[in-house]
Amino acid sequence: MAHVDDHHRRSPSASPSPFPELSGHGLRLRPWNADSDTDVTTWLRGFGDPEFRRWNTPIRPVTDAAAARESLLSRAAQAADGTSASYCVTDAGTGTALGHIGVNAIHPDLRVARVGYWVLPEARGRRVATRALALAAHWAHTGLGLHRLELDHAVGHATSCHIAERCGFRYEGTLRGAMFEAGRHDAFRDMHLHARLATDPEPAP
Repeated sequence: MAHVDDHHRRSPSASPSPFPELSGHGLRLRPWNADSDTDVTTWLRGFGDPEFRRWNTPIRPVTDAAAARESLLSRAAQAADGTSASYCVTDAGTGTALGHIGVNAIHPDLRVARVGYWVLPEARGRRVATRALALAAHWAHTGLGLHRLELDHAVGHATSCHIAERCGFRYEGTLRGAMFEAGRHDAFRDMHLHARLATDPEPAP
């Protein structure tokens, strides 16, 4: 059963994030810490992973420690203003970092947000993304009170498509030319859009 770790709930002034830690499905989701060299290194590794770069082209490249720290500081600022919750996905037992999941572009009036995630190479094959997505989606619908969660990925990314559907994010269509081609800011590719509503049936465990 997923739950919010109230013990770690802190005010924005005392924490990098006003959002709570989340625990469940063998995972602990904690806010990233830009002051942690370990977190900076993990963030840089995630963005530098060839599989990540195959399917994602960030607007601002993260190619060194300084850029990684700046990226994490930007995430912390978005958390402080309530527009994005960025979590380091860790093993609940060991605390080992496994990847990232974010509930982004939070629009409280429309009660909608977008979800994104990545998993470190050594953590793949253990359904980390599936478990993290299930945990984050449950919290977003119940803790944040959001009605609609959107998830998108490049066309051809079958693994991400399966993860979305496994977690109850229905395929809604193809968005033409909606994201950058791999490694380019001057060319575009199509992406699949998935979404899950708070009123949708809870997916099977």
